[in-house]
Amino acid sequence: QVQLVESGGGLVQAGDSLRLSCAASGRTSSSGAMGWFRQAPGKEREFVAGIRWSGGFTSYADSVKGRFTISTDNAKNTVYLQMNSLKPEDTAVYYCATKLGSVTYNRYLYESWGQGTQVTVSS
Repeated sequence: QVQLVESGGGLVQAGDSLRLSCAASGRTSSSGAMGWFRQAPGKEREFVAGIRWSGGFTSYADSVKGRFTISTDNAKNTVYLQMNSLKPEDTAVYYCATKLGSVTYNRYLYESWGQGTQVTVSS
């Protein structure tokens, strides 16, 4: 079982930046993948970005390409989501999740989830 803890959320203005962190502990696997998802009130949880623990491969939702960057620090078992040029529509609870194998947009294939961190972007 993998435990995930997100941090770094907050209230910012449009155009600002935030960096989210997701610390993993327990039975992590270097062959697995990490994903960031977000869920706004009344909306489905959606894929934001994903990365293989082994590095190299990353994937982004079209809505965040060019603004968000996902990265890993394997020594710390931590995944980051650098969010720049934030927009009010980025407001949501952000979750990290992990799975074996490759990155996928499909949230149902992720096995372990964090508790989420709130990001609020004011206009």
